[in-house]
Amino acid sequence: MPEPQDAGAAARVDTSKPHPARMYDWMLGGKDNYPVDEELGRQMVALEPQLPLMARMNRAFMRRATRWLATRGIDQFLDVGSGIPTEPNLHQVAQSVRPEARVVYCDRDPIVMAHAEALLHGTPEGALDFALVDAHDTEAVLALAAKTLDLSRPVALSLVALLHFIRDEDGALALVTALKDALAPGSHLVMSHFTADFHAPEDVTRASGTYRAKGLTAALRTRAEFTRFLDGFETVGPGVVLAEEWHPELGERVPGQDGRVSSTYAAVARKA
Repeated sequence: MPEPQDAGAAARVDTSKPHPARMYDWMLGGKDNYPVDEELGRQMVALEPQLPLMARMNRAFMRRATRWLATRGIDQFLDVGSGIPTEPNLHQVAQSVRPEARVVYCDRDPIVMAHAEALLHGTPEGALDFALVDAHDTEAVLALAAKTLDLSRPVALSLVALLHFIRDEDGALALVTALKDALAPGSHLVMSHFTADFHAPEDVTRASGTYRAKGLTAALRTRAEFTRFLDGFETVGPGVVLAEEWHPELGERVPGQDGRVSSTYAAVARKA
């Protein structure tokens, strides 16, 4: 089993302000979060009671997309902005189909590193690694990924529930473009992104203000704005859809999702 690259990361966990990865963990029912994360999470849920359900629907999309790719021969996965482990994790899904699958997780939050040992247990035939790295540093992401993955072969790049935390002015498009350009032909991009398209403008303004007041950023893009991240790749069927509409037959339905909208766009696209 590979060693995490920074064993002292846990000591640098900042518990003074909320973090999106830990808030996401709280919404999924996890235990790896702090009171400050729960506090803001509860404020956001008060504004949108379906947020925990939406988080689970997004997570279910990731599992279905991973399964779909693995059944079609993809055996390398790079998960950028992986967040805190929530079983089943991406590598568990991939290696259940392809035991030889190789997976690299990347995240910038030290608490994710603190739980890396939970991630680094896979099949004997496969490989797992974790990199403590900011997604904006695409050169470092790719260099660290190359220690485990063969980037001259197809890779599934997972950017799930990441980009709605990165504004255009902070380089969201440049980040995605740099990662896409480094992928070999036959690679796939897996993306999901929260949107305000299904919410009243005044509700969005109130939620965004609450988020910014805690020092966090949000970029709730439209369908067209989400789709531009896929430029240069061929979107596979059913195209850009809501997370719950992407091949629902490939996984179990999330309890309580019937009649609900995830407000999350999702897509899988292939590099020709």
